[in-house]
Amino acid sequence: MIPKDSFVIHDMTSFPLVWMRDSTATPGYAAQWTKEMDTLLSISRPFVMMHEAPESDEGHEDRKARGLWLKHHKEELGRYCLAMIGIEADPLKREAMRAMSALATKAFGTPTYVVKSDSDARELATHLLGMAGETEKAGDAH
Repeated sequence: MIPKDSFVIHDMTSFPLVWMRDSTATPGYAAQWTKEMDTLLSISRPFVMMHEAPESDEGHEDRKARGLWLKHHKEELGRYCLAMIGIEADPLKREAMRAMSALATKAFGTPTYVVKSDSDARELATHLLGMAGETEKAGDAH
């Protein structure tokens, strides 16, 4: 059973597709993000994390807290998070996001992709989940 109502930052309604709600990533959000990520890993099932390009820069303390969590949970995250997929419609911003994503893949080990639309993200995520043998059908809602 997935405790979907305990998630504020992550939208779990289409699990194993997990959407990060960038609008909830306001300054000081890292504590809630960490709690949700711990819960997500405790489910012990493969998933794909998806997010749209953030509209504002992340604060230093939140970025630091997320980075530390990712570093300390690298192995466990790699076991369950099949990929992180960023969504950016603008081709120039998408290329910049891809460069940053490549650094994240190198640092944290989880494959990252950047696509141009929600539908492209869903298609890629469904493909990755299918390759991993995840049998639960990913929902259409976002």
